[in-house]
Amino acid sequence: MAAGYRFFVKGFGLFALVSALAACGSSGGKEKFAYVERPVEQLYASATRELERKRYDRAIAFFEEVERQHPYSSWARRSMLMKAFAYYQGNDYDEAVDSIDQFVALHPGNKDAAYAYYLKAMCHYERIRDVGRDQEFTDNAVAALTDVIRRYPDTEYAIDARLKLDLTYDHLAGKEMYIGRFYLRENKHIAAINRFKKVVDEYQTTSHAPEALHRLVEAYIELGIVSEARAAAAVLGHNYPGSRWYRDSYRLFEDRDVLAVNATRLPTADGGGDDDQERDPNETLRAINPAELGDVTPPSARELEDLAPDQEPEGRISRTP
Repeated sequence: MAAGYRFFVKGFGLFALVSALAACGSSGGKEKFAYVERPVEQLYASATRELERKRYDRAIAFFEEVERQHPYSSWARRSMLMKAFAYYQGNDYDEAVDSIDQFVALHPGNKDAAYAYYLKAMCHYERIRDVGRDQEFTDNAVAALTDVIRRYPDTEYAIDARLKLDLTYDHLAGKEMYIGRFYLRENKHIAAINRFKKVVDEYQTTSHAPEALHRLVEAYIELGIVSEARAAAAVLGHNYPGSRWYRDSYRLFEDRDVLAVNATRLPTADGGGDDDQERDPNETLRAINPAELGDVTPPSARELEDLAPDQEPEGRISRTP
């Protein structure tokens, strides 16, 4: 490439190069070059050199020159995708997505199509916001990552997409937990139950599932619906017997004196308990068979509205997240 560049300078002269650079203008943050026909190898080499120097605007301008001057060459196809990458590196994700969509529309069967779909997914993934804000980008990331896995399941891009998809689901579950905790603090138990139930149903493989089950126990106990609280606690004990959330749920039952009649005591710090023997925590709620609890179904709004005020338990539950 360096030899080609020297040949170019000798052939066209320093004046042509300086004139082309002097003609660079600014339009919407993008550099424009006066049309001076140059070898495609030289243009592409200049683009990649600017990309390596993190001069993304100039790199994009050179890639666009490749497309403009040599539109039917393999270099033009490669430049189209590299331009999208330059936009991505410059955090201009909307422009990157537009460039990728153009590439895929024009070259759907190209060998680099898998990378194009992966890069599009990353444009959405990089814009995921914290759980306290709108999750539109998170939803877009889920759709794009799923698309990569579906289209190219045996590629390295699919492997990384699966890892990022798990993290994205965990983020969406965190959003539901964030809202659910807020509703629980505000004593809006039905709304809280709906959020925690969504985590259990749709994001059960995420790190938030144990807490979601525990929060369901909290909400049901506060509403006085002990049977549903026991059902949620049984699922929690069956799947996460050693978790802090199961022990917290067990203590709630103890504090409210609503443990099942045949429930055994959790081991204490000194190793005590029923018969001073450590027992399987799954046995503490044996009134419910976890294997038969395929789902935890909350009562309908009408059923909860029919609850008389005196059916609600007295006192309040600590809801520190």
